[in-house]
Amino acid sequence: MRAITSQLFIKTNVRCGHRKPAAGAMLLLLCLGFLPTVATCPLYCLCASDIISCSGRNLSVVPSDLPSYATRLDLSHNGLRALRVDWISQRFERLTTLILSKNSISQIEVTTFTVTPHLLHLDLSFNQLSMLNSSVFIGLKDLKELLLIGNQIAHINPESFSGLYSLQRLYLSANKLTAFPLELYEEPRGPRNLTFLDLSYNKLSVVPVQSLLYLTRQGGVYLQQNPLVCDCALLSLLEYWMWKQYHPLVYFRDEYPCKEGEVLDVNCTNQGVSEMPLELQIYQVEPGEWLTVPCPGLTLPVQEGSVVFWVTPRMALNSSTSDPNMNLSVFPNGTLEIQGALREDSGTYGCVVARGRYPDPSETLEVRVVVGNLSASSTTGLVHRSSAEHFNTAFTTLASCVVSIILVLLYLYLTPCRCRESRSGDTGGCGGRAIILCSDPRDVEAGERRSNGKRVAFLEPQAEDSDFIGPKTPAITLDCISTEGILKNGSRTVGQTLTDPPHIVQ
Repeated sequence: MRAITSQLFIKTNVRCGHRKPAAGAMLLLLCLGFLPTVATCPLYCLCASDIISCSGRNLSVVPSDLPSYATRLDLSHNGLRALRVDWISQRFERLTTLILSKNSISQIEVTTFTVTPHLLHLDLSFNQLSMLNSSVFIGLKDLKELLLIGNQIAHINPESFSGLYSLQRLYLSANKLTAFPLELYEEPRGPRNLTFLDLSYNKLSVVPVQSLLYLTRQGGVYLQQNPLVCDCALLSLLEYWMWKQYHPLVYFRDEYPCKEGEVLDVNCTNQGVSEMPLELQIYQVEPGEWLTVPCPGLTLPVQEGSVVFWVTPRMALNSSTSDPNMNLSVFPNGTLEIQGALREDSGTYGCVVARGRYPDPSETLEVRVVVGNLSASSTTGLVHRSSAEHFNTAFTTLASCVVSIILVLLYLYLTPCRCRESRSGDTGGCGGRAIILCSDPRDVEAGERRSNGKRVAFLEPQAEDSDFIGPKTPAITLDCISTEGILKNGSRTVGQTLTDPPHIVQ
């Protein structure tokens, strides 16, 4: 090896005449073992840049020689049965996407994913997971998307998602959950930014309506194709969601119970619900005072079995339970009471009750509560907005004027063509009377020019006592103006004849 290297080194020096010392230095470093080795792609895998796919190879264990520089690793459609602590032989600092779907994984040990600390997307769909142990995903503090579709999960440990502070999208569709996993939102160390939760195709019969009314203000919860019991509480939730045009319900309306026009087993229609369109009402109260707010459109006591919910800026309440530590409560007739109003109580309040119909999105089921001086706050906001609008308008006008002046000066002093004198020695009214931007000066001499829609003409009226005698010919003809610029604005169609007057500038 040393002899071969010496010969190569000598040949390099002879051929290059010492003009390429880098090649010799590289060979020398190779001999000394200082150059890093290039990682090879594992057998049965495909490698493209930093993407590695070992999908569909019937692997029972993860290859030990996977390159650690990978950012995406696909191990789907294999025969993996468990993920042990040492399931990967080295740490993957750059890995952001890990696909383990369609294996036979039934067990995941704690701290398994500490070797992939920067994962953003993890797919464990269509495996055989029946439960999630506590802290099974520990170390994945950057994880944003987790797919657990098509497993056999029937119960979720409250601490299963501890440490997933950045989790935004969680897919639990097609499992065996019988209870809504409210602990996802209540666990102190759980996800803090969960905006998407898919619980479709599970075995949920009851959902926490009061909690969902507040939680779904910040994100989407998909519940279609669950055996939900259609009671008055669920009906009120679905009606409120439909009024809010809540996407998880609007997109899958036919896959929810309590369908519109369906004969229901329970009668939740309240005789006191108004059929008239509802308008936004504003209630004002001073700090420390008490305020009662009736439910919009509900003038009579609700029917027995119905529950009235109020969605407040801080929580959701109902008429069947009350918290003595709170200054908000709901009477059995649906009226909201605010005791000792605080300034943080200001905001929009929504009344949710089964009305037996789907309210029109144009009407409102909400009221506005203002704690403090309504007129002073409104006037202050108006003055602030007015001042800002005046400033913006003045600034825009000034900027437009400056730009216009600059463009005029450019057209006047940087004209790409000049009018030529005719054979008779005069300019025919050209020069001081007309400055024309054109592509060919000969068109100006003939009194005709073609335009591509990008030309501008500044014309001065000729004096009545001009010495120039001859037929008046239009300086610009618009018969062949390009419609390219107009079509971009959608104001005309291709092939349409333009009959704009000559004074219009394009």
